[in-house]
Amino acid sequence: MYTGLLHLHSFLRWIILLLLVIAILMSLSGMTGKKPFSAGQKKTGLFLMIAAHTELLVGLYQWIFGPWGIKNLSNMGMGAAMKDHTARFYGVEHIVAMLIAIVLITIGRGVSKKSIPDTVKQKKTFWFFLVALVIILVSIPWPFREGIARPWF
Repeated sequence: MYTGLLHLHSFLRWIILLLLVIAILMSLSGMTGKKPFSAGQKKTGLFLMIAAHTELLVGLYQWIFGPWGIKNLSNMGMGAAMKDHTARFYGVEHIVAMLIAIVLITIGRGVSKKSIPDTVKQKKTFWFFLVALVIILVSIPWPFREGIARPWF
């Protein structure tokens, strides 16, 4: 079961990255073209938030029951885990960064529902989603990252 969820977790990252890039480009286009906040933007934000929250649930399951999560931290002890690059990344850094990114995505989605001027919506969603994208890109265990690498798919 763990391996299947790991594959699902890896697959969902691509959906989130794609939706984030689309949402950022839509907000950028709306911001520069002074366009109204469209229904398509709201739907993209909604699908992004749903995918991010699903990813969070799968990731939390892995963190609680998987070999690199809370069990590993408690077995090693926090001091030893913080000295081990891999244990620190999966046990602390990855989950904290992704939680921050998901909070930013959720706030960005919430901004789109507020009754504020469309130019403000465009600008705020752009920045929330862009910062979330940067945090996610830095926190993914890409195949070229030594010690924490995971396959592309």
